[in-house]
Amino acid sequence: MENILEINGLCKKYEGFSLKDISFSLPKGYIMGFVGENGSGKTTTIRSILNMAKLDSGSISVFGLDSVTDTVAIKQRLGVVFDSLYMGEHLNAKQVERQLKPFYENWDSDYFAKMLKDFGLPDNKPVGDFSKGMKMKIMIAAALAHHPELIILDEPTSGLDPVARDELLDILGEFIEDENRGVLFSTHITADVERIADYVTILHNGKVWFTGTKDDLTEMYAILKGDPDDIPAGISEKLIGYHKYRNGFDALIPGTELKNIPDSLEHEKATIDEILVYIAKEDKKHERDT
Repeated sequence: MENILEINGLCKKYEGFSLKDISFSLPKGYIMGFVGENGSGKTTTIRSILNMAKLDSGSISVFGLDSVTDTVAIKQRLGVVFDSLYMGEHLNAKQVERQLKPFYENWDSDYFAKMLKDFGLPDNKPVGDFSKGMKMKIMIAAALAHHPELIILDEPTSGLDPVARDELLDILGEFIEDENRGVLFSTHITADVERIADYVTILHNGKVWFTGTKDDLTEMYAILKGDPDDIPAGISEKLIGYHKYRNGFDALIPGTELKNIPDSLEHEKATIDEILVYIAKEDKKHERDT
């Protein structure tokens, strides 16, 4: 499969935080959920893709072009939606278009007007007076108006009500029907990822903890529960986020270890949200141990 986005060995250091050897790729025709706890490095990675943050080392390729030397050409073919309104709040939709249109060779005014109509957005009202959902919709309309091949969204569903979130996910599903396009969808709402993503990349403490298909991720881990005394020898050190309580324990366990688990212990498939929780528990355990 041809990749629409490739990141290889990305490193970026700030005071108190750094990205360490970030590598993953997104094939054409797919949606990737980009997840991790707050501060894991998702936004820094996205800023690096957009050439808004200078790389310390590594490389990023978008459409086969270099993110630094070919940044202008890339942005002609890229749509971006952030978690907060980046447009002048005093502007109405028509004025927003007049500001953005000169920057894009393929800006389609008819398509932009159609999206405003489809989204039920007024074209004569200041965007600063829009609801959270309406602000997200006009940013999506602006991101799609030049017919991009890749959309990058940074926490777009944050603060949206369930109806607005559902509408956004439907829009992304329709966008990806053209198999030459791609979506990188950063969010902390993992239910959205489980609904629409084909691939998942998990960042943790500035590193890639997992990257691959969503199905592979959910098959790789399970939640184990039961009596701690029933845990076989050699398994304890493989448990992630082990938590003992009065009536038993729970922990995340690699799926490859389930064959070594006795029937007295229960296990169930882990959701992406649960995987993130157990990763965080493991960190806290190490902090206490040290």
